[in-house]
Amino acid sequence: MKAFLLTLLAQLCSASLVPEREKDPEYWRQQAQETLRDALRLQHLNQNVAKNLILFLGDGMGVSTVTAARILKGQLQHRKGEESLLEMDKFPYVALAKTYNTNAQVPDSAGTATAYLCGVKANEGTVGVSAGVTRDRCNTTKGQEVTSILRWAKDEGKAVGIVTTTRVTHATPSAAYAHSANRDWYSDGEMPLDALEGGCKDIARQLVENIPDIEVILGGGRKYMFPKNTSDVEYPQEERHRGTRLDGKDLVQAWHDTKPAGKVAKYVWHRRELLALNVSRVDFLLGLFEPGDMVYELDRNNETDPSLSEMVAVAIRMLQKNPRGFFLLVEGGRIDHGHHEGKAKQALHEAVELDRAVGLAGRLTSPRDTLSVVTADHSHVFTFGGYTPRGNPIFGLAPMQSDVDRKPFTSILYGNGPGYKIVGGERENVSAVDFAHANYQAQAAVPLRQETHGGEDVAVFARGPMAHLLHGVHEQNYIPHAMAYAACIGPNRAHCSSAARPAATATLLPVLLLLLLLC
Repeated sequence: MKAFLLTLLAQLCSASLVPEREKDPEYWRQQAQETLRDALRLQHLNQNVAKNLILFLGDGMGVSTVTAARILKGQLQHRKGEESLLEMDKFPYVALAKTYNTNAQVPDSAGTATAYLCGVKANEGTVGVSAGVTRDRCNTTKGQEVTSILRWAKDEGKAVGIVTTTRVTHATPSAAYAHSANRDWYSDGEMPLDALEGGCKDIARQLVENIPDIEVILGGGRKYMFPKNTSDVEYPQEERHRGTRLDGKDLVQAWHDTKPAGKVAKYVWHRRELLALNVSRVDFLLGLFEPGDMVYELDRNNETDPSLSEMVAVAIRMLQKNPRGFFLLVEGGRIDHGHHEGKAKQALHEAVELDRAVGLAGRLTSPRDTLSVVTADHSHVFTFGGYTPRGNPIFGLAPMQSDVDRKPFTSILYGNGPGYKIVGGERENVSAVDFAHANYQAQAAVPLRQETHGGEDVAVFARGPMAHLLHGVHEQNYIPHAMAYAACIGPNRAHCSSAARPAATATLLPVLLLLLLLC
């Protein structure tokens, strides 16, 4: 009798979870027909030359993270969540990218960044160099440097920018401008003696010296720019935030010094300064808002630190001043950090903020001349399941207990990580803890201090000129080649010598026919 009542209750609850309109088959048919009409319109390809390129990179934003972020976004809007759309979901073309490094089945963020920025797969832990470079070995670097799509865009006279929620010398942004046998050589203070004696440069120095005319650089990482023990402007009493450089260089001053006479270079470290900026009067912008990585979006100080969306808005307005267009790299870098710490709530809110930046950029640009791509470098061993009912809070419990240890469990779990906890010789009872807290570490199957990356393919969303080139399953290093082709930059430009690709030819046909008739 008890089992019957529980079953009946579950059925009644399940029925109430279904929105009334979804009970009508016609709702689903009409939705499918609308989607079909949208798909048929895609037969008219956008073959314009991409004046602008924006690459959004969700570090660690695997497909399970995308899905969970979609649900979270909807629930933050007081909806059930599953039916919601992320901004990236609205992009018409979707592909999968294979993320492995040349020497790793499950990759790291440095080798992958080299792939999707430089167009060449590389070894884990190395940035901006080929697979001929061995991690940590400075003497293998010379002659193995590879350039990025940011460099290709700059060489064609476009404005370029980097926006990240990590330090600006971290793996993802550094592959855009640096060449290093070790992704962790943020300043010379992190480099071994043999690398320094071998002539290798730290990544912060390369940021200033390799491509000195990057128009916009926004993120964290102040301490790598200043001499060792220099007090931080925001946290003067905290030793861990002091400068790390051994060479005594002030790289912010060096950044200023590299700018041409008559050009205005502005350095900011406070949100107020950034938002008050008159972009029409600034040619180069460097914003470093934290000594290391920027603070998680949920914990961000709204007075001192800008959001990713705010940084992107300023960056686009800065870059749009160039009549030849721009390339912008935008990284939601702390999705990855949240997952590594087992803090799914932090990771998913970072993903929602990245998606907010995608939407903002879409409103500031046009798909007629701007190719936008959203992707990830790799996934994580993050999952959610447990037969949760429709609208279940994404950070909530599964509607069942384990049939082995008779304890509840959260829908979100990790394959490994710091959330592995044994209490009294048994799995921790999550009902006894605040599993909805921002810093709650979701339970993991295997104990590790840091959760690991996942090895499955990641999604690639594309919209704008030649976005249809991103389709099917690709090697990750294909991405910058497709984007460069769309913008007529980089090595593959033979197709650019014609009027402007088939779209332009079609526009000229009526004129040519008229001329023939007149003859």
